[in-house]
Amino acid sequence: MDVERLPLEGSLLIRPKIFEDTRGSFMELYSRPRYHALGVAGEFTQGNLSRSRRGVLRGLHGSPGMAKLVQVLAGEAYDVIVDARRESSTYLQWYGTTLSAAHVAQLYVPSGFLHGFLALSDDVVFLYMQTATYDPRQEFGVAWNDPDIAIAWPLDGREPILSEKDARNPRLSRIVNTV
Repeated sequence: MDVERLPLEGSLLIRPKIFEDTRGSFMELYSRPRYHALGVAGEFTQGNLSRSRRGVLRGLHGSPGMAKLVQVLAGEAYDVIVDARRESSTYLQWYGTTLSAAHVAQLYVPSGFLHGFLALSDDVVFLYMQTATYDPRQEFGVAWNDPDIAIAWPLDGREPILSEKDARNPRLSRIVNTV
């Protein structure tokens, strides 16, 4: 597996090894000993799958104490993480990358980060593995276009398709004691 340490402390881009032959291919999605050695902390307790159409923007979402390992299984998405840890030297810095089924990679989102993605293809299937069970009382959202973060989403002048909940997300500066 190929591992890239990203500029935001604790975040990783992981490219699992794919074994191919005449039958097709095989890839190990997760191995606790190998991933723990990389610094992927915690135990994954819940897995989720979402499907989105082109232009859907999901996020920015956060949940105290929850780390995620995410991957696109079909299609292509622009994936973004934001360091929301107030004590961090990279607080409010963001990192974005294109994840796709064609170029297999996983993004490790440490606890204390915000996460979101924009569907770039007609059909995106997105896998989330997380270290805490979803609890709506713990989850919070931050505006996808928060000017204090200033993410350069590849929208090409179009407005994203948002859920009603995400459309109401406030700026991070208006949220107290989140991370």
